[in-house]
Amino acid sequence: MTNSQRPYGNRRTPLPPSPSPAPGVPSPRTQNEQSGRPAPSGKQRDAFFDNAKYLAIVLVAIGHAWEPIKGDSRILEAAYTVVYTFHMPAFIIISGFFSRSFDMRPDRLRRLITGVAVPYIVFETAYPLFKRVVDNDPQQEISLLDPWYLTWFLVALFVWRLTTPIWNAVRHPLPLALGIAMLASATPGIGDDLDLQRVLQFLPYFVLGLCMRPEHFHMVRRRSVRIASVPVFAAALAVGWWAVPRMNTAWFYHRDAAQELGAPWWAGPVMVLAMFGCSLLLTACFFAWVPRRHMWFTALGAGTLYGYLLHGFVVKAGEYQGWFEHSVLHQPLGEIAVSVLAAVLVTLLCTRPVRRIFRFAMEPRMEWAFKRDAAELARERERREEGKKETREKVSA
Repeated sequence: MTNSQRPYGNRRTPLPPSPSPAPGVPSPRTQNEQSGRPAPSGKQRDAFFDNAKYLAIVLVAIGHAWEPIKGDSRILEAAYTVVYTFHMPAFIIISGFFSRSFDMRPDRLRRLITGVAVPYIVFETAYPLFKRVVDNDPQQEISLLDPWYLTWFLVALFVWRLTTPIWNAVRHPLPLALGIAMLASATPGIGDDLDLQRVLQFLPYFVLGLCMRPEHFHMVRRRSVRIASVPVFAAALAVGWWAVPRMNTAWFYHRDAAQELGAPWWAGPVMVLAMFGCSLLLTACFFAWVPRRHMWFTALGAGTLYGYLLHGFVVKAGEYQGWFEHSVLHQPLGEIAVSVLAAVLVTLLCTRPVRRIFRFAMEPRMEWAFKRDAAELARERERREEGKKETREKVSA
């Protein structure tokens, strides 16, 4: 079985809010909300971004379900390669786009802690405990320094958002981020703590999202782009099929330096640029086909972080219990069934009832843990005074 993630060190293991978005997690809010102004009454979340997040998370779940069975099918391996070229870049670009207004304001820092740092601690503990019980592995370590399985994204999001003010301040953020990613890809000494290779090699996609404006998304949603994306995806599948025996798919995970993949150091920067170009092309094609109107699954886009973190328990349980070893799943109909089941599973995990159950871990309130912001207290006093004034005016009238 080919693995896309490593839990710790070099031991490899397989590899993007609710109606109110999860604190600290980027969400498709309106432009007024992002600028700090309240949205006009009746203003709704942008359906395009919710649709894009939902479809991207479905592809993430399907890719993880393909992981244990793709080795028997060159076609499935090619499809897997194509999906891994753009599904996380698309999710990260959206995360960057909705992080543009992040600063060190106390309320935003609180949201970052409760919506990203706390879920990281919870799930970074829960996944190893799950392996201890389900896989009967009592020696499994629990470490907050080596992100386990899916939790690398929370570490990355935390770091990226904290550095957002820097990227908003520098003159050429995207070339700088690409330079950092290229250097990281040739520096195996970075090590595995906090999965920094992934944090740095995926950084350009987040910075690109910070640099984007709404009109950029409108450009890729034109009919001409939608039509052109069909042959582009067809060509990508053909190239993926050709590359299966010739290319190490670990390049798509961005978790290793070039030397760790058996390549010369200079291959790392070259592959970072090549992968960035290919990922942007396929991500643009993906965005071109994302519906702009409200769909049956649009509301599920608010719960994608729930689906992302929770579906991993089912995938890992299948790996530990040998569910993917059944021969029927390694045949075309079995591969289709696995894909459909993965899509259904992650869809259910994004629904409102599931979000209510797991909100304690994903969106903890935690007012007790933070000092009250002086500005917030002043606004509260002002509201109370206005309320008292209105009451006095009504009584006198």
